[in-house]
Amino acid sequence: MALVDALVATVLLGLSLAVILSLVSRALTLQRQGEQMEVAAMLIDEQLNLVLARGPDSYQNRFGLAGKCDAPYQDYSYQLEFAGGTGGDAYLVTATVTWRDSGRVRSESVQTRIAARRGDEADPDRKPAEVVERF
Repeated sequence: MALVDALVATVLLGLSLAVILSLVSRALTLQRQGEQMEVAAMLIDEQLNLVLARGPDSYQNRFGLAGKCDAPYQDYSYQLEFAGGTGGDAYLVTATVTWRDSGRVRSESVQTRIAARRGDEADPDRKPAEVVERF
């Protein structure tokens, strides 16, 4: 009888450990995916802020619309798409970040409207008129 109790306890312990290990494995996978999506959101925000700062009207001609992200995010690539912007309307800008996860290609996209910059030079020279001497 004691041997049967020991065998049943061993089987139950083995099953409970298998369930716990599968739950931990799933939690780690979801944690990694969450971190990747957080990085993708940050990279999309960075690209949209660059478009906002430089102006969408000439961005497509002066800067790259697609490429790899800088280190340490070289596993991610970005792509920008512009639409509209005629007659003073805002541009419809779509930023997409793509990466590989466990052999699968994953991507996230954000679409927003950004108005053209009015009244500023396209790329102003921001040097001071006089040399600043510091002591």
